[in-house]
Amino acid sequence: MEKEAVDLAKKIVELDLLRDEIWESLAMLAGDKAYELLRVVQNS
Repeated sequence: MEKEAVDLAKKIVELDLLRDEIWESLAMLAGDKAYELLRVVQNS
C-alpha cells in the first residue's frame, strides 16, 4: 500500500476515537437528548 493511503487510514482511526470521546462528552451534557440534539444539528 502507498504511504498516503496508510496515513489516511490512520487519520480515520484517530477521528473515530475523537468522535467517541466527543460523543461521551455530549451524552454527559445532554443526557437522553444527546442523539436527538445531534440529529437536529446535523440536519440544520
